[in-house]
Amino acid sequence: MVSMGRASVEEVLIIFGLLLVQAVYGVHTVFLNQILALGFNPLFMVVAGSFTSSLILLPFSIIFERNKWPTRLTLSIMVQFCLIAFGGVTMCQGLMLLGIKRTTPYIASAMPNLVPGLVFIISACLKFEKFSIWCKYGRAKALGAAMCLGGAMAISFMQSPQSASSPKTLSIRSEVAAEGDYKDWVMGCSFLLAAIVIASFIMVLQAITLINFSAPFSVCVITSLMGSIFTAIVQILTEGRVDVGSPSIGILYIVAMVVVGSMVGSSCIVYQTWCVIKKGPLVVSIFSPVQTMSAAFLSAILLREAVSSGSLFGMLLMFTGLYVVLWAKRKEGYEPPIDCYRNKEAVLSDVEESLLS
Repeated sequence: MVSMGRASVEEVLIIFGLLLVQAVYGVHTVFLNQILALGFNPLFMVVAGSFTSSLILLPFSIIFERNKWPTRLTLSIMVQFCLIAFGGVTMCQGLMLLGIKRTTPYIASAMPNLVPGLVFIISACLKFEKFSIWCKYGRAKALGAAMCLGGAMAISFMQSPQSASSPKTLSIRSEVAAEGDYKDWVMGCSFLLAAIVIASFIMVLQAITLINFSAPFSVCVITSLMGSIFTAIVQILTEGRVDVGSPSIGILYIVAMVVVGSMVGSSCIVYQTWCVIKKGPLVVSIFSPVQTMSAAFLSAILLREAVSSGSLFGMLLMFTGLYVVLWAKRKEGYEPPIDCYRNKEAVLSDVEESLLS
């Protein structure tokens, strides 16, 4: 009875904790949108945030994963670290921040819901994911991925700058959107979509890396530090120096923003990792739409940003596609492979036999 009670309490803590984590991500997206509107340099934000996150996660990697560290790092693992750092930190986070700056928190928080569908497409193309058109779950995953992509396109292009703005808002981003700068809006959506595509590739690469280096916190520390260095180099090459952005931003404000943002982000990563260990990645993924809903709610309340009916339809389509993919992956785990993934010849043979009998 005691163990059952503890299990029930743990279930409740996991559910409410994951809801809180996604709500925090939504608040963080709204916060980033306003910080970037003040003139904060996105590349510097990646440099400072990634470096601070690596320092915060370092104790966790030492305490929990020290015994999992390999005796030596092979060239293959080092190359994978470099790709994850440059793709997942420098490119993905940089493009994501540029997209947040040019769109709205609602759009930016909706795009990550594309990841499960894109990861399925990439994994299927690389033969990492089982897929057969003759399997009902394979067809469901393909349909769900298509729905996610269609929903993302609807959200991006039906939520125009005019529909997102309000004459009463005082935010800099909303004033720019009210001017009808549709080209900038489309560019921002393109940045977000590119970031999500890169993130999907990086997730597949991370899964490969963790097979030989089964220490997720340590991988995060190493790649965050390397990504911070790579981003600093990119900023120096493109801008001539590591620049904060607007000179009106005070040093104390910068330090507070970086430290608080990194602590919140790192805490969420630690908690989600614990939930993945306890319940698996599928349960964690189910709660991801909460981030979009919280960002949309806060944007409507604090920034007076309206959400168009077409964009709401796109969000519903994306969420439906997300859950179709997750449902198919869950059901697929219980389906005997010999029954689910039968080849074309076997299916046609059954049809011929039924016709001849």
